[in-house]
Amino acid sequence: MLTGMYMHDWSPFYSPYAAGLWGVFVPLLIVAALWTVVLKGYSLWYAARDGQKWWFIALLVVNTLGILEIIYLLFFRPSAPYKHVVEDVKKNAPPVGSSSPTA
Repeated sequence: MLTGMYMHDWSPFYSPYAAGLWGVFVPLLIVAALWTVVLKGYSLWYAARDGQKWWFIALLVVNTLGILEIIYLLFFRPSAPYKHVVEDVKKNAPPVGSSSPTA
């Protein structure tokens, strides 16, 4: 039987790529975890300091690898560098309930 000569014992952890995969995957996982913890801590601190309860809850519960945290820090915190973009959109938006975009 030639097939038995090339077969390995079955294991859920067996992979011919295991050594190379872990050498790349573990450092990427550590970098992603550090990135997320730093951004989450920074954004939660700002939300709590400024009394933004709903932002605090959303940032605490939703995990997006830092995407939601970056959006909050850039656009929605009180001293955000791009806060004027959000305010311009709100100012130029049609009134709620209006069916015409030029109302």
